[in-house]
Amino acid sequence: MKKLTHVLLALIISIITVVGLTGGHSVHAATDTSLQKVEDKGYIVMGTSPDYPPYEFLSKNKVVGMDVEVGKRIAQDLGVKLKVKQMDFDQLLVALETGKVDMVISGMSPTSERAKHVDFSKVYYKGGQNIIVNKADAKLYAKGKSSLTGKKVGAQTGSLQQTLAKKQIKNSQVTGLAKTTDLLLDLKSHKVDAVVLEKPVADAYAANDASLTSIDGHFDLGSDMQGTAIGFAKGSDALVNKVNKTIDKINKGNLTDGYLKTAATYMKTNTKNTSMLAYWKVFGKGVWYTIFISLVAVVFGVLGGIIFALMRLSKSKVLHGIAVAYIEFIRGTPLMIQVMFVYFGIGMVVSIPALVSGIIAVAINSSAYVAEIFRSGINSIPVGQTEAARSLGLSQRETMQSVVLPQALKNIWPALGNEFVSLIKESSIVSIIGVTDLIYQLKVVQTDTYKGVAPIAVAMVLYFIMTFTLSKILNHFEGKMKHEG
Repeated sequence: MKKLTHVLLALIISIITVVGLTGGHSVHAATDTSLQKVEDKGYIVMGTSPDYPPYEFLSKNKVVGMDVEVGKRIAQDLGVKLKVKQMDFDQLLVALETGKVDMVISGMSPTSERAKHVDFSKVYYKGGQNIIVNKADAKLYAKGKSSLTGKKVGAQTGSLQQTLAKKQIKNSQVTGLAKTTDLLLDLKSHKVDAVVLEKPVADAYAANDASLTSIDGHFDLGSDMQGTAIGFAKGSDALVNKVNKTIDKINKGNLTDGYLKTAATYMKTNTKNTSMLAYWKVFGKGVWYTIFISLVAVVFGVLGGIIFALMRLSKSKVLHGIAVAYIEFIRGTPLMIQVMFVYFGIGMVVSIPALVSGIIAVAINSSAYVAEIFRSGINSIPVGQTEAARSLGLSQRETMQSVVLPQALKNIWPALGNEFVSLIKESSIVSIIGVTDLIYQLKVVQTDTYKGVAPIAVAMVLYFIMTFTLSKILNHFEGKMKHEG
């Protein structure tokens, strides 16, 4: 036994040594199928956060911008189709790591820190780093970063701009948010004094909003901070080398100038009619997806809840233990984490679409709470009724089905109704993985119109209409139950 242990240890040490010496590069070189996979499936998936004009933004619910044009050119040269997947900026590298996207084109700088985990292409565009401020405060911050000492500064979470603000603006309080539109809302409401953005982005927002102005940030930029590149999963040498040939063509022909002009055309189109009524189809789509996700999640949540409630009440220690562990774990973790785990975590093993992932996560979360609601309802039924039913010859299953559950349902209906109403609101979290629910569509309208508050007000009213209508329907059935009782 000792000899076998020594042999195994020696083998493990040998493997670690070999991997350590090669750094994994020779293995990647031999097994790199990144390019082949893209060619075989006939399309390349581009991950992006479309709230960063003129790089990427939404126009009439379609992702457009300079980065999209770059993506199209890459797909064309690869002989495949381009698919664009939208998500928050701070989720992009996770999506890359878990294989949800093949490349990230989202105004991303190839910093040395990111390069430890991501393979980058050559730089395809160079732009400086600006600050955007309220026009009334332009003179106060005319010197850029040095004017912001001790001030509140906003930047996109996980971005180079956030790093620059933290390291180069002395004594500043840096607020990180996922969406640029949210940062600009903070700026307009004076929650932050300035927002750090890339020069083209700051210029684009300032050009479309008379209350804002763009100022040179005068940041000290290292060689890895002075450009925008495309991110790929580590070890994608074949795909990176192929894409670099396309970037050489783009740089040689200064094609980004034309791409920026195309982006400017879309931006002008966006500002022609920015009334909320013009976007009723966008909001309508969000309402439909929100209702659909909630309905499906409710059905599976109730079914799962009943099963786990019965398991928890079971005399079997195994079933009871499984139910307790499930309920406590699900209730003890945030829904956002559950959504991300289903989409990115389980998605590494089985490819699950964003919509399905969202429904699964919301249903799982709901089932844990519904289980406790049903358990309390079942426990509220007097033991004497169960004993009476059994004495009349009903089996345990028939007693539960015909006597206990109907009465329990009447008792728990108000609590169950509250769970259904909450589910409509909680389902909004699925927008973080790109599901086009109402919250996601709200962000679409904000990006499309450069308006921050109006789309929020519309979404608020729509959520109220949905929850109020559902409450009335539930109250109607509650009244019928009392009348029948």
